[in-house]
Amino acid sequence: MVLAAGLAAVDRARHGSKHHLIVDRHGTPLAVTLTGGNRHDVTQLLPLLDAVPPIRGLRGRPRRKLRHLHADRGYDFDTYRRLLWKRGIKPVIARRGTAHGPGLGKVCWVVERALAWLYQFKRLRIRHESRADLPQGLLESACSLICLRRLRTSR
Repeated sequence: MVLAAGLAAVDRARHGSKHHLIVDRHGTPLAVTLTGGNRHDVTQLLPLLDAVPPIRGLRGRPRRKLRHLHADRGYDFDTYRRLLWKRGIKPVIARRGTAHGPGLGKVCWVVERALAWLYQFKRLRIRHESRADLPQGLLESACSLICLRRLRTSR
């Protein structure tokens, strides 16, 4: 092992920002948040779940929680799995250290597509602003435009 002084190429002290989002099965953003680039993804799981609005179904009252949560290996922590079960949400999270299987990738591509829809708005790709409220506003307005486009095509 070679130790080097200063910032390495794989250093986690990254500049910039990270977009975290929860989408439905069609790729419509339900909740979105913006954090620093050096934050771990799993730290935003519970705040994102709290930010999901009531989900309207065909009949009856709107559901207050999700039924399933599909996530990649970055969210594989037993404490968060237990917290999801306590909330009544079934976690479908890939395990770290296992081989890639054909199962979860069939579902998680929807999130990658939603991120691609977000990054079509060029101001979200690279952060040029030093204030935190401007990129958050741009991110929320981009999500509202995506929702508007989804509503237009669902008719």
